[in-house]
Amino acid sequence: MVRWIDVSVSQHQLKLFDGNRLIKAYPIAVGKILSPTPSGTYTIINKQHNPGGPFGVLWMGLSKPHYGIHGTNNPASIGKNVSHGCIRMFNHDVLELSSRVPIGTGVFIHT
Repeated sequence: MVRWIDVSVSQHQLKLFDGNRLIKAYPIAVGKILSPTPSGTYTIINKQHNPGGPFGVLWMGLSKPHYGIHGTNNPASIGKNVSHGCIRMFNHDVLELSSRVPIGTGVFIHT
């Protein structure tokens, strides 16, 4: 099967699937009204450990430039609409997710 990621902006949830089998669901933070998380189908194009700044312990860049799935230095933000459009995760969750998905993994973002 092929692993892929489903992101529900309205439910503040990222789900990892293997084919049609749910592997795990994670709580996330998403973009605020003025900088919403973009809907669409993208792929993970790179990974960077310890990127610095507000990105926590890991950055996974998406095929949409300037957007990614990353950790956070503000765990209280998870579950809220606070980012500049990126998908924030708890640092331990983004590390786990990254270990389970290769570069090229599909990411489907919807409301």
